Amino acid sequence: MIKRTLSLVLITIGFIQATAQELDSTKVVDKEITFMAVGDMMLGTTFPNASYLPPKGTYPFKDVQSVFNTADVLFGNLEGTLTDTGKNAKRCKDPSKCYSFKSPESFGKHFEKAGFDVVSIANNHIGDFGGIGIKNTLKTLDNLGIASAGVLSKPTTTFERDGVKYGLIAFAPNKDCLKLNFVTKGTQMVKNLAKKVDIVIVSFHGGAEGTKHKNVPRKTEYFYGENRGNVYAFAHKMIDAGAGIVLGHGPHVPRAIEVYKGKFIAYSMGNFATYKRFSMSGSKAYSPIFELKLAKNGDFIEGKIHSAIQTKTRYPFIDSEEKAYKEIKKLTLQDFPENKIKFGKEGKIGLQ
Repeated sequence: MIKRTLSLVLITIGFIQATAQELDSTKVVDKEITFMAVGDMMLGTTFPNASYLPPKGTYPFKDVQSVFNTADVLFGNLEGTLTDTGKNAKRCKDPSKCYSFKSPESFGKHFEKAGFDVVSIANNHIGDFGGIGIKNTLKTLDNLGIASAGVLSKPTTTFERDGVKYGLIAFAPNKDCLKLNFVTKGTQMVKNLAKKVDIVIVSFHGGAEGTKHKNVPRKTEYFYGENRGNVYAFAHKMIDAGAGIVLGHGPHVPRAIEVYKGKFIAYSMGNFATYKRFSMSGSKAYSPIFELKLAKNGDFIEGKIHSAIQTKTRYPFIDSEEKAYKEIKKLTLQDFPENKIKFGKEGKIGLQ
């Protein structure tokens, strides 16, 4: 009788412990997710020569690290390669005017130190140094534990943080990438990915470039004869297919934001950490950090746009004048007057 009573007590204690663990696990999964995202990053290049590298010992994210430290998940677009080998794949008579980006593989440690969990490599520079450049970039990121996707050999990836499973699928109009304009194929891939994860992150490199193309035109955009996609229609179709968040880059300037069916869309996050080889005129210097509070299914709750800014030879630092935030607010009110986003003080954004 004593043994039976003792057994019942032990079973009861075990049940209580297991229940407590389940509740604790549920709390982790159901909490608001602090998701952060930034735009184009190219930390310096050895092509055409090493003069395009920063001084030794420079840490690119020093002035924004305190912001990054509060993220549960940190995303960015890697604009170029991380490779120590490979020949320039572009035809250029004058290398100094050839925009091919070859960052040393050792620079991958900067992304690791910053806390990047996942990056898109779908853009017009991932193929700058051919197949070996793509291979080395993927290998470098994998070795650092940073998830990546966006090339034909790796169009998607999955990773888990704090009990939430994420999937990234990344698009661009370029030959080495999952095609932005193959929307039917893209929507099916998003549907398939959504069955495996809690939140699908869709990243795209699209839209015309420069300060003359700040607005989202809601139609197909062309730049130097290249079809850069209808990013408005694309973003909506990706969310219809199951995307939890859509993050755009490529125009090199910030563009408007939107919430569609409860999901957040950034049509362009602009440049973020681009050393020497990028123009920093006007809003090309604006480097927003999107801090988004998301539910487990990706629904947007609220957020904040931290305004950073950079120069040609200085990595991003916090801008007290909040130029990035003000630019995004202005463009959003212009392009999406029907939007449900409200803009508050100190970069805060929410739903009306």
